[in-house]
Amino acid sequence: MPFETIVYRVDTGIACIRLNRPQRMNAVVQQLYDELRAALQAAEDDNAVRTILLTGEGRAFCAGADLKAHKAGRTAFARRQYLRGEQAICKQLITISKPVVAAVNGYAIGAGAEMAIAADFILMAASAEIGLPEISIGNFVGGGATYLLPRLVGLAKARELIILGERIDAQEALRIGLANRVYPDQGFIKHAWEFSQKLASKAPYSMQLAKENLNRSGEMTLDTALVTELEGMTFCATTQDWQEGVDAFAAKRTPTFKGQ
Repeated sequence: MPFETIVYRVDTGIACIRLNRPQRMNAVVQQLYDELRAALQAAEDDNAVRTILLTGEGRAFCAGADLKAHKAGRTAFARRQYLRGEQAICKQLITISKPVVAAVNGYAIGAGAEMAIAADFILMAASAEIGLPEISIGNFVGGGATYLLPRLVGLAKARELIILGERIDAQEALRIGLANRVYPDQGFIKHAWEFSQKLASKAPYSMQLAKENLNRSGEMTLDTALVTELEGMTFCATTQDWQEGVDAFAAKRTPTFKGQ
């Protein structure tokens, strides 16, 4: 696809999306949201894609909104459309059927942090930082941050991150349960790719069901969870991948899942 603000490629079951405005530390403009939405939909529709790896080109994951671009006389309507674009992207990251890995290679600030938080897994380079400074500049957070953060790190820590707007480093993000892994700066993308490959090797339908149920866990009763799990187990048992998993276990080999 002829993208200008992102780079999109698919390799060995992984759709890698790189935010590609390094001259502005991948700060967000409307075009980036539009192209990111299209790339995510392409990954969703491609049966060869098992997982999505989102990262940034250069020394930042995403430094938030491009305030310089936003000064260029936008109407109130255009500003609202831009803000709706961010909300739509984060919802797409949360609800897309395939697991999303945010590889935070540098600063993830504001909208950048919100996109990372909306992913299923956050991997951070050792020198990376993440923060939500919106309230400190008289703005407000978006992307579902007030919904997701308390579930990820607890209400008390979510209050600190959102209301105080404190930027935290990778080790602190790992300590509080926001980041899943921290890797050295050197070779970071290689580590993120290997992590994504582990996901890509799993059974697609099983991963999809796991993502859906985990995302709904805070809103389900125990009885509802038991019912949805039963339905999931029953469905998976009808797939070729289930038989492949059973056969591979019996033969003591690694299964090869086909999403069938």
